[in-house]
Amino acid sequence: MEHKKLKSFPENFLWGSASAAYQVEGAYDVDGKGQSVWDKFVRIPGKTFKETTGDVAVDHYHRYKEDVALMTKQGLKSYRFSIAWTRIFPQGRGQVNEEGLQFYRNLVDELLAHHIEPVVTLYHWDLPQALEDEYRGWESRRIIEDFVNYSTFLFETFKDKVKYWISLNEQNIFTQHGWILATHPPGKTDMKLFYQVNHHANLANAAVINKFHELKIPGQIGPSFAYGPNYSIDSDPMNVLAAENAEEFFAHLWMDVYCYGEYPIVVVNYLKENGLMFEMTDDDKKLLKSAQPDFLGINYYQTSTDAWNSFDDGITIGKMNTTGVKGSGQEQGIPGLYKNVSNPHVQRTNWDWEIDPTGLRIGLRRIASRYRIPVMITENGLGEYDKLENGRIHDVYRIQYLESHIKAIKEAMTDGVEVLGYHTWSYTDLLSWLNGYQKRYGFVYVDQDETMNGTLERIPKDSYYWYQMVIETNGENL
Repeated sequence: MEHKKLKSFPENFLWGSASAAYQVEGAYDVDGKGQSVWDKFVRIPGKTFKETTGDVAVDHYHRYKEDVALMTKQGLKSYRFSIAWTRIFPQGRGQVNEEGLQFYRNLVDELLAHHIEPVVTLYHWDLPQALEDEYRGWESRRIIEDFVNYSTFLFETFKDKVKYWISLNEQNIFTQHGWILATHPPGKTDMKLFYQVNHHANLANAAVINKFHELKIPGQIGPSFAYGPNYSIDSDPMNVLAAENAEEFFAHLWMDVYCYGEYPIVVVNYLKENGLMFEMTDDDKKLLKSAQPDFLGINYYQTSTDAWNSFDDGITIGKMNTTGVKGSGQEQGIPGLYKNVSNPHVQRTNWDWEIDPTGLRIGLRRIASRYRIPVMITENGLGEYDKLENGRIHDVYRIQYLESHIKAIKEAMTDGVEVLGYHTWSYTDLLSWLNGYQKRYGFVYVDQDETMNGTLERIPKDSYYWYQMVIETNGENL
């Protein structure tokens, strides 16, 4: 629909930005921190771009005051960050590491002192290696108790200071990459195990949301999901069916569980038919049904366009573009379900990610209609090459990207969608898990090249000042 006038953003709208512990903190082995699965995984040759690691990252651990000062000058209303489980419980449970905990106390206090709302992610992929060694981490139901224990400690520690909590970040990404694509820890390719692991993560998510509400913690909690709406390449009914299949397997499979506590009928039927069904008890069903998130976090970057993919000549998993060489990514799909194809109506980044702001509006509309739940945009951003020229970074392409997506949010809100806030990915440049330091997302340039050399000096980009103006006008002046 086309509106004659768009609604204004509410006065309490959370204009923010985001990061993740492993990607920004560095200090990977100081002050009692334990080893995470990523600390070990990045040391396997060939797993990351040019063998880059998060050992130093952008040294946010030692420079957080400098970073918060930049946030304050920019006018951020909120900052979404994750807590490294291994800084709190180096072995995953047991003795609390007070030095690690103090870092987050200091960070939260620094944010609040400058009127910036902390939005805390409990899990952004850096599982304690000790739990992986002891019982294979997410492959065991034991992870549920340990995750709830860790989360409960944080709830009780920060209950008077943190109002917004993200339970799991992008469960769909860390499970698929970890157990299907082998590009994240533990680096396996086992489709049936993937579905079992994903079920354990669903149980852990439900259990921790229930614990949050049982403890009557002031505030709100919800998972963060990487959602890219699926389109059919055309009106051929088989291609439409393929897009429906992709939406079921890559959207409803997670969001239906989060919001309804039930797995999609079509997916469950397929898993049983193909010998992929995971173990699920009656108690599991009750737990999933009992958990009610307060909002749904959405990480939005792109849409997917689909076509039919037959058993006879269908394609399977293709190679991802992790080099930044445009056009090097390959099509992928599941025979008998769908395949991704190129959308001729959108542009792409150098990493072959489709740029589709209207897709964000479509996605928000689908969520509002299907789930009737408030949404918080927990990530949205453009990863590109940024060049430092005469002490400045003129990233007009990022401004155009963010501007068009903010407008899409405004249109969705005028359509009737409730959106709590908008967090760009990312605040500073940081380590991109598989793309190293060459792929930059931040408002703030960090002097760190793709070989991990640099001064780590912070330099605001043109987009930093543009977003400052957006916040000042509460989104009225784009």
